[in-house]
Amino acid sequence: MNLIEELRWRGMLQDIMPGTEEQLNKEMTSAYIGFDPTADSLHVGSLVPILLLVHLQKAGHKPFALVGGATGMIGDPSFKAEERKMLDEATLQANVRGIKAQLERFLDFDPAKPNAAEMLNNFDWFRDFSFLDFIRDVGKHITVNYMMSKDSVKKRLEGDNGMSFTEFTYQLIQGYDFYWLNQNKNIKLQMGGSDQWGNIVTGTEIIRRKGGGEAFAFTCPLVKKADGTKFGKSEKGNIWLDSSKTSPFEFYQFWKNANDDDAVSYIKTFTFLTQEEINALIAEHDIDRAKRILQTRLAKEITTFIHGEEACAQAELTTQTLFGKGPSAEALKEMTEEQLLQQMNGVPQLDVSLADIEAGKDIVTFLADAKVFPSKGEARKMIQGGGVSMNNVKVTAVDQAITTEVLIHNKYILFQKGKKNNILVKVV
Repeated sequence: MNLIEELRWRGMLQDIMPGTEEQLNKEMTSAYIGFDPTADSLHVGSLVPILLLVHLQKAGHKPFALVGGATGMIGDPSFKAEERKMLDEATLQANVRGIKAQLERFLDFDPAKPNAAEMLNNFDWFRDFSFLDFIRDVGKHITVNYMMSKDSVKKRLEGDNGMSFTEFTYQLIQGYDFYWLNQNKNIKLQMGGSDQWGNIVTGTEIIRRKGGGEAFAFTCPLVKKADGTKFGKSEKGNIWLDSSKTSPFEFYQFWKNANDDDAVSYIKTFTFLTQEEINALIAEHDIDRAKRILQTRLAKEITTFIHGEEACAQAELTTQTLFGKGPSAEALKEMTEEQLLQQMNGVPQLDVSLADIEAGKDIVTFLADAKVFPSKGEARKMIQGGGVSMNNVKVTAVDQAITTEVLIHNKYILFQKGKKNNILVKVV
């Protein structure tokens, strides 16, 4: 497989240093990407770097994942409006462990293979590197003029907040990472997002000036939505790869809800389907976009890759229960409690007391008191508009009483607001 050709048609290639494609076609090449340990889990914004490493390994090259235990103490200023809050060492190390555990699921670390993946932490070589040694051995090779010419630095200096010396040194530190890896691990290629181009090129300059070696680089575009807004956020915030932070159901729904234009680009970038398979899917999707064929396949592929087949199947089942031709009220009540909770995995839950049920409140009052709706007026309006279902049956009367008879397993009621908002109410 020609890696660069593969990435190019998938829309995963932006900047590339001359000679990079020739190097990759010539021999097995060791390459790396850095991951910033600002949290104990990666999120969907980290998926493109992960997939770059996976594609690299599939093409027969050797991937290295570098977790920035040292650089994470500073924070990358690239195209950030202001300086990030620094994390203490204990928090950083906990985050590094969480990220390592995730990356090990996606790459092949079998040491018997010549292109086995490896994971490194730059804190290991910066731990005992003194400030004086650093400015003498590294700083002298890169001029201030060179560092200030980078777009990421210029934008910060032109802004209201300026840039601290700490952040200004970041590109030198990241650049030294590349030099250290080149000298100690024979890594010749660094990859990353397009916002990292300046930092990456600094690394190639340090390798050339300090070691006289040869180094290569390419970047991928930063993923954005078709309307130009930021990719990777939901109403609740980041979409995490950790299932305890974002459930497989919520993760599945994130992709399932992509608009048509985004789905066309996402299925190329975020899946391993072939160009022929994707073109066929797009053609089928265009016949009747209401069927959301592209979004359904996208959600299935990426959820399986991140969470596994079983979790994806459960997310599909929950989706069918909530949004498709799901079970009737009778079928819901026939499920075991375990089956019900499995199908409701990732659905928001609210607690009410048994007294709320025994009081025989009308549904409008009940929904407002339980905080399913912020007010009685909104609950009444939604019911009158046919937008509320209870246990998968549309509510038609605003004076319908909520009693123990509607409870599933004497404990649960499933409400649906509109087409996509489900809430499981639990009696405690």
